[in-house]
Amino acid sequence: MPATTPATLTARALLLDMDGTLVNSDAVVERCWRRWAVRHGLDPEQALKVVHGRQGYATMAVLLPDRPMEENYADNRVMLAEETADLDGVVPVPGAPAFMAAIADLPHALVTSANEALARARMGAAALRMPETRITAECVGASKPDPEGFLKGAAELGFDPADCVVFEDSEAGILAGRAAGMRVVGVGPRAAAFAPDVHVMDLTSVSAEAVAGAIRLTFLT
Repeated sequence: MPATTPATLTARALLLDMDGTLVNSDAVVERCWRRWAVRHGLDPEQALKVVHGRQGYATMAVLLPDRPMEENYADNRVMLAEETADLDGVVPVPGAPAFMAAIADLPHALVTSANEALARARMGAAALRMPETRITAECVGASKPDPEGFLKGAAELGFDPADCVVFEDSEAGILAGRAAGMRVVGVGPRAAAFAPDVHVMDLTSVSAEAVAGAIRLTFLT
């Protein structure tokens, strides 16, 4: 699929979201959150509009604003266990295996709202290499759209935020990347509505190579 201009970006490090960006987990996310919404008397379709990109407790706080946060944290632990156990339909985003192979020796990190167990389960189900550097839910005090995760990812890799490019699919993730002062590549249909710097339908449209100490990303047309 065509990408929007510019046709190339240059970065020193890449920060990669997981769900919707590297891994298509929409089927299990929708199953789990539909059940949760029904249990709490909410419209599942409305709930699904806000679940992507955030940690579960943060989604629950949006949907049930009057509920004590302690209940959200407890409910989120149950949700994480359900999602980790349900891997039916979890597959790589098209182009993700080749993209991950291409950047294996380049600076990159996974920055996901999943916890470590869920990230490992979904990356494994999609047969994708787990990045050595990763920022999972346990590593941050605030969920996307807060930029903490991306800022920590840049710091772990040793690069300034302005030298990093974020790959994201959700509104919360794109807002987090922008708030971190980073350029954002939007991946998939959800991302198009939130004005990323570049938008691609999947990772088959992206190539990455090392060029003079940097990473050149090319968006194929």
